[in-house]
Amino acid sequence: MTPFTKQVIAIIAAIPEGKVMTYGQIAACAGSPRAARQVVRILHSMSRKERLPWHRVVNAKGQIAISDEQLRSIQEIELGSEGVEFQLDGSIDLKQFGHDPDPDWLLHKLASIQNED
Repeated sequence: MTPFTKQVIAIIAAIPEGKVMTYGQIAACAGSPRAARQVVRILHSMSRKERLPWHRVVNAKGQIAISDEQLRSIQEIELGSEGVEFQLDGSIDLKQFGHDPDPDWLLHKLASIQNED
């Protein structure tokens, strides 16, 4: 597993209940701001194995990016059960429900992951 993958997994795992992060935001926090698509792939391939709260990740517009209707519905239900509200256009207000990890926590967490290698 690459250091970037480990960082992405740690960041996603730490998204608190009732909050969301965007793919690009996660990529930037993991040190590669242009790797949003890589975050998508990591989330798709590792969410079950790592027990990640995949439903707390949305696109840059605050929208659910999953096209599969059943998974989309599950994500909406999961977020709603955590208190996340959807606007009339189906998006989530990222100012209200977005998670912005504490920079000190982020530095500490990412440093500890790098020390594991």
